[in-house]
Amino acid sequence: MSTEPPAAGAETSATPPYRLPRTGIGTDTHAFAPGRELWVAGLRWEGYEVGLEGHSDADVVAHAACNALFSAAGLGDLGAHFGTGRPEWAGAPGVKLLAEAARIVRAAGFEIGNVAVQVVGPFPKIGKRREEAQELLSATVGAPVSVSGATTDGLGFPGREEGLTAVATALVY
Repeated sequence: MSTEPPAAGAETSATPPYRLPRTGIGTDTHAFAPGRELWVAGLRWEGYEVGLEGHSDADVVAHAACNALFSAAGLGDLGAHFGTGRPEWAGAPGVKLLAEAARIVRAAGFEIGNVAVQVVGPFPKIGKRREEAQELLSATVGAPVSVSGATTDGLGFPGREEGLTAVATALVY
């Protein structure tokens, strides 16, 4: 029997019978757009004169979570699955995309451990609706989803109030 390890990705009869967790990182950024509804973390945020520009509802939290799940499972990215060349996803709610991303990841043989997302920008204040967002997104994914917010103290794209960015991590096994 060879003492050399199998090639990356090769399955052999000597492959250990355990499942390794895999992590993924996802980001998403959208510019503010006057006259659109503001959807962030699956929730509509009332009282803002701008929403986010995008092919779908531009929910940066849901989109970053999709990207993190696809990254962890090695299944591409948001654009590969729901890109602008797919008219059936035009205007789609971010939670619909996230539910489909979770389905795709599971169909590829993975279970989802958790997702964590941080939205970066001047508003909305995530803490005011954190529990509501986490409950909705967790139910959508079928695994724990945590949501947090941060500002940039006036620096960069979000600090100039040009839009929002979200960064996510996901664990699958």
